[in-house]
Amino acid sequence: MKPHSSVSPTAAGPSNGPDLIDAINQMFAEFELAYHNQYHKAYGDPDRLILAKKYWLECLSDFHPLQLVTAARRLVKSQDYLPTISTMIRACEQSFDLFGLPSEWEAYTEACRAPAPKHLHTWSHPAVYFAGKAADWYLLATEPEDKVFPLFSYYYKQLCERVMRGEQLEVPMVQALPENPSRPLTYEERQNRLKDLRASLCV
Repeated sequence: MKPHSSVSPTAAGPSNGPDLIDAINQMFAEFELAYHNQYHKAYGDPDRLILAKKYWLECLSDFHPLQLVTAARRLVKSQDYLPTISTMIRACEQSFDLFGLPSEWEAYTEACRAPAPKHLHTWSHPAVYFAGKAADWYLLATEPEDKVFPLFSYYYKQLCERVMRGEQLEVPMVQALPENPSRPLTYEERQNRLKDLRASLCV
């Protein structure tokens, strides 16, 4: 078997789709072209190469295939040495823009500055809205950055992963009150409407 042999779906395991396997193979092809001597010193043995690809596939399986390919291309353009797995992970985490997602810091800044009512703000991406809501708008407005940013980042990363897997997020629309009700509202109905209105202003 030649050093540039591919990882097969069977060798990689049934849980990883062919797109991810293709991305790993393409990533290693990029590395071989860009870091020829380093690459063959590290992966010149065919068996070692197969084991390395399977290990990288396992470590990077949470990322979208497009993230892997783009991150690999960015690294070969900016780095003189053969990347490590930790370097690839950092590069993948910086590739949110491929999916229309702002960076963690940009999303955090937007969530902190967005005016109320939050659901009426024109968000750069719905994931920013939902991360802010999960972190709590009040905390974003009142707590120091070093305390609340890690919390926001935690929720935002989870939402970004869902988006990268193809999930569509939509900011909820609060239904307006009818302008001309056909009959006077009861006391209970007025209380419920008032409760809904208050909730909408805090969304």
